[in-house]
Amino acid sequence: MHASQGRSAGLGLALASAFAFGGSGVAAKPLIEAGLDPLHVVWLRVAGAALVMLPVAWRHRALVRSRPVLLLGFGLLAVAGVQACYFAAISRIPVGVALLVEYLAPALVLGWVRFVQHRPVTRAAAVGVVLAVGGLACVVEVWSGLTFDIVGLLLALGAACCQVGYFVLSDQGSGEHGADAGTPHPVGVIAYGLLIGAAVLTVVSRPWGMDWSLLGGSTAMNGTDVPAWLLLVWIVLLATVIAYVTGVISVRMLSPAVAGVVACLEAVIATVLAWVLLGEHLAAPQLIGGFLVLFGALIAQSSTPKAPSGPVASGPGGELAGAEGELSAGRAAS
Repeated sequence: MHASQGRSAGLGLALASAFAFGGSGVAAKPLIEAGLDPLHVVWLRVAGAALVMLPVAWRHRALVRSRPVLLLGFGLLAVAGVQACYFAAISRIPVGVALLVEYLAPALVLGWVRFVQHRPVTRAAAVGVVLAVGGLACVVEVWSGLTFDIVGLLLALGAACCQVGYFVLSDQGSGEHGADAGTPHPVGVIAYGLLIGAAVLTVVSRPWGMDWSLLGGSTAMNGTDVPAWLLLVWIVLLATVIAYVTGVISVRMLSPAVAGVVACLEAVIATVLAWVLLGEHLAAPQLIGGFLVLFGALIAQSSTPKAPSGPVASGPGGELAGAEGELSAGRAAS
């Protein structure tokens, strides 16, 4: 395959991943409004996807011995943490707002790099952080005295913080020298992350207390009745399995920066879908703020830190660009 053809295919897969991830909140919110607990919806999503990915996990079972910490961190943060916080947030605030808040993650990562790792960042990245924070202020309409649901806002920020943790973990799972250097297969990491996330969420959500009869009924999407089981299939297959796999493959075919830029479309897609399918309309200042959040996140995510003047120890935080690529491949939030 020629380079141009590979790039086109990678862009197509990245777009497919953004669309798939962007629809998760729209499909999940009617189930939550029908009476399912947000944690139960998360458990159904993760457990269903884990079952689908079980053959992949078996194929890459060597990862359990070679990268147990990476798998555990991925399962706890990128799967259980992000999704639980995000789904709990959308039960209280609009889908588009929750996802826009979650997109503060690239800005927060720059803060980790600057103040925890003590590595200088580019001026463009700092501008991106300022734009993202200013955009967030518009999204939540701070001039109204934070009339927004503060718990929902904190949950969305929790999802962003979990993505920061995933950024850091992804440094351990990325490599510059391919599989020969022992780089774990990303699809295998995803499979085990889903299995671990499902196990953790089983303890936390206690699905045996769930009202299973709700899945046999119908839910309302902006006045239209939709079978609950159909939304569940959407969440498991399209918004989780397909979203993860296409995202991972696209990052392997594109540079992390390009994949990260395409990933920013996820928030736009989620907002448009919520507008059309759920009737969640955002005010003009919120739309402007959302644009600023996305633009700031784009700058922050595609602006790598300045190279340190001295030697850098190996381990977490070694290559932010690699972490960006993994995040754009494996966001669980949405």
